[in-house]
Amino acid sequence: MADRKRGGGAADADRTEDRKPQSDEARSAFTPPLGVPLPPVPEDDHPTSEFAVPEGIAPESGAGPEGSAFTLPPGTAAPTGPQAVAYPAFTPPHGIPKVSLTKEAPWQDRMRTMLRMPVGERPAPERAEKQDEPGPPVPRVLDLTLRIGELLLAGGEGAEDVEAAMFGVAHAYGLDRCEPTVTFTLLTVSYQPSLVDDPVTANRTVRRRGTDYNRLSAVFRLVHDITSRGLTLEEAYGRLAEIRRNRHPYPGWALTAASGLLAGAASMLVGGGVVVFLAAAVGAMCGDRLAWLASGRGLPEFYQFVAAAMPPAAMGVAISAGHAHVQASAVITGGLFALIPGRALVAGVQDGLTGYYITAAARLLEVGYLIAGIVCGVLVVLYGGVHIGGGTLNPEAALERQERPVVQIIAAMLLVFAFAVLLQQERHTVLTVTLNGGVAWVIYAALADTAGLDPVPATAIAAGLVGLFGQLLSRYRYASALPYVTAAIGPLLPGSATYFALLNFAKNDMNTGISSLTKAAALALAIAIGVNLGSEAARLFIKVPGGAATRRAAKRTRGF
Repeated sequence: MADRKRGGGAADADRTEDRKPQSDEARSAFTPPLGVPLPPVPEDDHPTSEFAVPEGIAPESGAGPEGSAFTLPPGTAAPTGPQAVAYPAFTPPHGIPKVSLTKEAPWQDRMRTMLRMPVGERPAPERAEKQDEPGPPVPRVLDLTLRIGELLLAGGEGAEDVEAAMFGVAHAYGLDRCEPTVTFTLLTVSYQPSLVDDPVTANRTVRRRGTDYNRLSAVFRLVHDITSRGLTLEEAYGRLAEIRRNRHPYPGWALTAASGLLAGAASMLVGGGVVVFLAAAVGAMCGDRLAWLASGRGLPEFYQFVAAAMPPAAMGVAISAGHAHVQASAVITGGLFALIPGRALVAGVQDGLTGYYITAAARLLEVGYLIAGIVCGVLVVLYGGVHIGGGTLNPEAALERQERPVVQIIAAMLLVFAFAVLLQQERHTVLTVTLNGGVAWVIYAALADTAGLDPVPATAIAAGLVGLFGQLLSRYRYASALPYVTAAIGPLLPGSATYFALLNFAKNDMNTGISSLTKAAALALAIAIGVNLGSEAARLFIKVPGGAATRRAAKRTRGF
C-alpha cells in the first residue's frame, strides 16, 4: 500500500512538472495558449532576414552569400600573423592608387608617399610571406623605431623626414598599420594589428639635442639598409649601438679653430682686411671657449649664447676705442655670423610649410630665445662701449665696402668650410657643400651687386638653388639633405643687418634699429623659404613610386 502511494505520488509529481510553465529560453510570450494548436514547424530552424529572396525567385547572377564588411574579396587568401593587413570597409570615391614600392627610389620618397596616404589606402608590403616564421616582436620594433627617430630629431632633421624614417623602419619589419607622430620633443608611434584589435602605443622624449651631421648621415644609412636590404632586428640594434658609441670626427680644438675661421671669413665678406680677419677670429675663439665653459657648468643654452656673443663685441669696441683705422663693425659682424641659428630657423620654417605647426612654432620660439641671448650679450658690450669710450662706432662705416669678387668668393667658401666643420659633417661632404656655398654666393652677388636686385629676393633665389642642389645630392647618395644645405647658406645669413639693428638700439635710435631688425628677419625668412622651395622643386626631377598621380601634397593643405 505504501508502495502504491509512493508510486502514485511520483506520477502526480511528474504530471505536476509537465504542467509547470517552461522557462523563457524555451517559451516566449507569443506561445499559443492551451487548447490552441501549434503552427507547423518550418523546415529551416534558422530565422530569415527581411532581405531574403522570396520563394520562387531565383537570385541574381553573381550574388554570393551575405557577408561582413571585413570579409576578404573572393580569391584572396587571408594573411596570417601580426603582419596581416586589414582591408578597408569601402573604396574611396577617388579609388585606391596603385603604389609600387620599388627599391630603386630613395626611401625618403617611398615612405613620404605612403605616409601622406590614409591608413586604409596604403598598399601591402612587397615581401615574401613565410608561414613557418613567427611574426615580428612588436615591442622591440616600436622601440627601435623610436630610438632611430630620436637620433634624427635630436640632430635637427625636419618632422616630416623623421616621421618618414620611423614609418619606413616599422613598415620594413611588418608593422603596416603604423602611425608615427613627431612633435618638438616627443615621439609617438602607434600600431594596430587590425580594425578589431587594440592598438599598441609607445613614446619617447628627446631630452638633449646636438649638432652632429656625421651621426645623422649614419642613421640615414641605417634606415636605407633596413628598408632596402632587409636587416634583421639584431643587426639593426647592433648598428644603432655603434652609431651611438661613435666619437665626433673633429676634436675640440678643431671646432674652436673653425669658429675663428668662420668669423674671420665673414668679416672679410663684409669688407674687412687681414687685421679685421685676425681680430674677428680671436674674438670668436674666445667666445667659443667661454660658451664651452658655460656649458660645462650646466648653464642653459640661452646664457651660452650670451657668453659667446660678448667677446667678439668687446673686440670690436676695443679696436674702435683705440682709434685704429680698422673696421670695428666688420669685426663684430663676423662674430655674429658664427652665432645666428640658421639651422634651427630653416628647420622651423620647413616644418611650418609642410604642415607640422606645433613643431614649427616650438622651433621658431627656440630661435627667438637664442637670438635674444645674442642680442643681450652684444647690447651689454655695445652699450658700455658707446657710453664709456667707444662712441666712434658708426653704423654707416660698415656699409662702405668695396666690391672684391675674388676675395669675397674665397671668403664665402672659407666660411662654408668652417661651418661644415662646426656641424661635424663627414669629411667627404665638406668639399661638396663648400662648392655649393660658393655657387650660392656668386648667384647672390650677381643679382644684388651687379644686377641691382633687392637683397631679399636675391637671397631667396640663392637659397633656393642651395636647397635644389642639396636635395638632389642627398637623393643621389641616399642621405640627409642637411649636410649639403645648412653650411651652404652661411654666407647668406643676415649678420650685418643684425649688427646694425643692435648698434642703433645701443645708440637709442629705435626707428633705424627696428628697420634694420625687420630687414634681418626678412632675409632670414627668405633663406628658409628659398631652401624649402628648392627642396620641393628637386622632387619634380625625382621619379616618384607610383607615378605623378600618387604625389600627395603636404598634410592639411588649404585646411582640408
